[in-house]
Amino acid sequence: MTEPQPATLLHWLIVQRDWTIEDAAHEFEVAAKKAGISATMSPRHLGRMARAETAGRSPSAPTRRVLRLLFDRSVDELLSPPPSGLTNATGRHAGLGDEVDMAAERARAFGERSRSRLSDEALEQIHDEVRSLATDYPQRPVLQLLPSLIKVQGDLMDLIETPQQHPAHLRQLYFLTAVTSGLVAKSSHDLGRTRAAMTQARTALLCAEQAGHNGLRAWINGLESMFSYWSGRPRDAVRYAQRGAEFAGRAGSTAAVWLPASEARAWAALGRTDETKAAICRAESALDRAQSDDLDDLGGLCTFSPSRQLYYAADALTWLPSAGADAERYSEAAVAAYASREDDWAFGDEAGAMSDLAVARIQRQELDGAIEAVRPVLDLPPDQRIHGIASSVERVHGALTSTGIRSAEAVELQDEIEVFRRSALPTTEQ
Repeated sequence: MTEPQPATLLHWLIVQRDWTIEDAAHEFEVAAKKAGISATMSPRHLGRMARAETAGRSPSAPTRRVLRLLFDRSVDELLSPPPSGLTNATGRHAGLGDEVDMAAERARAFGERSRSRLSDEALEQIHDEVRSLATDYPQRPVLQLLPSLIKVQGDLMDLIETPQQHPAHLRQLYFLTAVTSGLVAKSSHDLGRTRAAMTQARTALLCAEQAGHNGLRAWINGLESMFSYWSGRPRDAVRYAQRGAEFAGRAGSTAAVWLPASEARAWAALGRTDETKAAICRAESALDRAQSDDLDDLGGLCTFSPSRQLYYAADALTWLPSAGADAERYSEAAVAAYASREDDWAFGDEAGAMSDLAVARIQRQELDGAIEAVRPVLDLPPDQRIHGIASSVERVHGALTSTGIRSAEAVELQDEIEVFRRSALPTTEQ
């Protein structure tokens, strides 16, 4: 008995592969799982689609994606009748003419898939966008940048999950996804969401592993150390900084400066004077040797500048009562460096350096100088009062308490700091 001609190209392709409808449904499930697409297909529903019995009902987007992966055709093509002359009564090939047509169809489908892959030009555009976000981050309020950061991160993740990306492009996509995930992690931290920040950092580290990039691995460990330090976990901050040291040494980038600088202020928060000073010396030596890599070339938060090194040293030394003169010297140098408004200017780090200078001056009972130093910080608009700045200002409050200064000016400054803290960006963990 002669088999009826298939009603759709989908049905014809299933016959050509010597599949039953059950076989095709199984292959659909396998393709969906392999591509990480949440879609299922029953033999009954696939049979109805193949027989053109679902007219007017468009398949869901995940189903359409899996069908394209499985058959190299758009769903509209698959659910259309087979081209005339493509089949005979048995559904088999009908001569060389049909083979030529099939070859042309395969070539067309290949061209469509190739166009859907990421081009060099498109990748360069994404790279520029990530560079802009990295450069802008230290200089603009986090709430202005966060929507763009989240969108770019999502777009990059979608591109990674798109099948058949060129291997060189895929490595670069993992690199850029690691960077944007790191920036989103910093955003979460700035808003006081430490758990979310650490989750994003772990995702960034996974991407850095896929990219095989030592400087990126070290940079992410630096972020984790930073988050731990400002969350009152200095031992964790030391651990993360030390964990990244090997990667930083291999990379030779400015991450090799950031990690010992981070370690220094964590040791200082623990009251470990010798370890603090040794780490500061290692950071200064690394600064002399550092060579920029492609992560440093992004700029902004992705590189560790001499100004930041001065600020971190100041931040560390203000924890140590015996290092008051050095703390003030480093603080003044950091404030002066940021006052020049060079490319590495960062409002958060500048505010931190000013707060450190205020602490150093309070420690030697110079209240007027402390008020002068911290005044620009207290005048920051609310959308710049990020978690790190609020914590730095709180240290000024604590210094006033610990030194026992009881003047009216001291009480007024403490009141201002408390008002500042209440108007800072949300810091409640969720």
